[in-house]
Amino acid sequence: MKNKTEKLLALLDGQPVIPVLKIGDVAHAVPLARALVAGGLPAIEITLRTPAALDAIRAVAKEVPEAVVGAGTILSGEDFVKAADAGSRFIVSPGSTPELLETAEKSDVPLLPGATTPSEIMVLQARGYEILKFFPAEQSGGLPFLKALASPLAAIRFCPTGGISLKNAPDYLAQPNIVCVGGSWVAPDADIEAGNWQRIEELAREASQLKKR
Repeated sequence: MKNKTEKLLALLDGQPVIPVLKIGDVAHAVPLARALVAGGLPAIEITLRTPAALDAIRAVAKEVPEAVVGAGTILSGEDFVKAADAGSRFIVSPGSTPELLETAEKSDVPLLPGATTPSEIMVLQARGYEILKFFPAEQSGGLPFLKALASPLAAIRFCPTGGISLKNAPDYLAQPNIVCVGGSWVAPDADIEAGNWQRIEELAREASQLKKR
């Protein structure tokens, strides 16, 4: 598990914001990934919220080698296997189940599981996880909650996602138990649909320059 933690940290710790993407048309995947890479955000999360998601992951993995493509909204072991087979280099889940964790432990692809309560965090820590997703961040207590966890659960670091924006991201990133934040604001649905890749590149560049503690 230590090797997987180091692998995940190497992927996530290199940038302050992980773009969380919902891609409805696979034709958008490659130019979108290239725009985000050009803007300084090579690690991206493509969520399994659309029928095109797995094909989008395959396209990015094949055609944009400079991107680090991951899969999000993974809800089962079956989802995990399909996403890994499509070329995902990391897997993100809003929570965890015994089946999902067992599948992840058999794979070389690192998992970023979600947790929002001390008990959930402690269960995952007992299984060797040191980096967790905190989702939905703002609705689950946000920054004050994560600050409160910093002392009793000092070994755990988080990637909060949900309600994070350019406005509040710096406050999250200033906390020592935050690795990075996840955000969809760097690739708005309207800009993706319009093919406004230049605008997305600009948003990515702005986000990539946010400072971490």
